[in-house]
Amino acid sequence: MISKETLSAEDFQIIKSNQELLAKIKEKNISYTKVQEALTYNNELRLLQIELVKLQRHISNHNMRVAVIFEGRDAAGKGGNIRRFMEHLNPRSSRLVALNKPTDIEKGQWYFQRYIKELPNPGEIVFFDRSWYNRAVVEPVMGFCSENQYRNFLVQVPEFEHMMYEDGVVIIKFWLSITKEEQLKRFEARKENPLKRWKFSPVDKQGQILWDKYTEFKAEMFSKTHTTYSPWMIIKTNNKKVARLEAMRHVLSQFNYEGKSQAGTVLTPDPNVVMRYFRSNIHQID
Repeated sequence: MISKETLSAEDFQIIKSNQELLAKIKEKNISYTKVQEALTYNNELRLLQIELVKLQRHISNHNMRVAVIFEGRDAAGKGGNIRRFMEHLNPRSSRLVALNKPTDIEKGQWYFQRYIKELPNPGEIVFFDRSWYNRAVVEPVMGFCSENQYRNFLVQVPEFEHMMYEDGVVIIKFWLSITKEEQLKRFEARKENPLKRWKFSPVDKQGQILWDKYTEFKAEMFSKTHTTYSPWMIIKTNNKKVARLEAMRHVLSQFNYEGKSQAGTVLTPDPNVVMRYFRSNIHQID
């Protein structure tokens, strides 16, 4: 039977480290699983963020251009992932791109035009919270583009990304996979939290209603835009914290940067959480 004893103010005054905290919790026979998980996550996050700082220095020193794209259904965790990626990076050579809906002028331009000016400059890493792939799933599902615009996009996007690849831009494309049940749970949490209520929109509501339609367009997007030079990486995100850590590991695993061999943690992503699109066909993804 678990004791109802709790930590006192005096306990916290004498505890000097996470190890001492766990030892004290065990000593008092208090359930500590969640505490241990939180401490492990925070420690891993810190170690991986140290590696990201090293990677950013490498990208800057070698004038590399890196674009990391986060796509996925609403509430899959795109913003939370990006925040942890960028938390300790130098803002002078890292940038977030989260574009609003196109203006009337932009609607009359070539679809990719407004994204081209957001591509990374030499020495810069850019994180896209949604990208040109809006036209692959969200726009056709919600009726924001015509059938002809959608079909043209699917033809043009591999060529567009191949031009970037040939010019030396490194493109990493993530699809954050979430189940319908987990999405609903997160929507409900957003509505109940006054600090997150702004995230919930009419489009979010349609995410559950049009779930199967989203799935059809997502599958078509993968089949037409997964290439050897710009593959889709699927991340299972029902567990937010695990997803964040594994996304970082994948990005770090793609580069040979100075100091990588001295990393304090594993830099190879878990293949059961992060997988290429073709391998994910064996598993159920959303």
